[in-house]
Amino acid sequence: MAADHARVVLITGAGSGIGAALARRLAAPGVSLMLHARGADEASRARLAEVAQTCETHGALCATACADLAETLAAARLIDTTLERFGALDQLVANAGHARRQTLAELDADALADAFAAMPAAFAALVRTARPALLRSARGRVVAVSSFVAHRYRADAPFAATAAAKAALESLAKTAAAELAPHGVSVNCVAPGYTRKDAGPTPENAPAWARAAEATPLGRVADPADVAELIAFLLSDAARHITGQTIHVDGGLTLG
Repeated sequence: MAADHARVVLITGAGSGIGAALARRLAAPGVSLMLHARGADEASRARLAEVAQTCETHGALCATACADLAETLAAARLIDTTLERFGALDQLVANAGHARRQTLAELDADALADAFAAMPAAFAALVRTARPALLRSARGRVVAVSSFVAHRYRADAPFAATAAAKAALESLAKTAAAELAPHGVSVNCVAPGYTRKDAGPTPENAPAWARAAEATPLGRVADPADVAELIAFLLSDAARHITGQTIHVDGGLTLG
């Protein structure tokens, strides 16, 4: 795979937002994309199919898979499906996840377990199962999408379970980076700040998005493409000497 764009890439949570923006950013002749979404309803599955179709118009070879990665063995099955479809896996982007406002006082064991199953546990299972394929690749890369909530703690914006899960995700990524570095595989995290949803602000939530922009030193919320651009760089040959890092794309939100 001499060309920078020639690779097999698995992107979880690719049906919308950052995952969809990344798929569109990477789509090119020679690129094979396995695009995953939870696919909880028909609308979700339709969005994923639309992303795949757009990527194919740019020359990428695409396949899609739906699974709830919080379920036992779902992550392993997704890796197996990717290998069966494309015969290789060069790069893994663990983007699927969720953010839920929740105070510690409101947090129960089930909510905490759900957050850990969907994010750090799913990440660990993905990397563990993908490891042999990544080691065979000349351009093995792993990128995990974290969040500012693991770095910015405020009583008026609590994310108790999500923050804990994302912090655990970053810790696991550093462990993976240390273990895989001798084999030439890099592992990094990207931590977005407030990031615009695909649908954009609605009359109902416009005030909340305005407050998010005001809280961000650069004065705007990110577009999904802003985050996708950094992930694409970390997957590229230009980033081959970067590993074990958490890089913030938050407009300065976590400065203080």
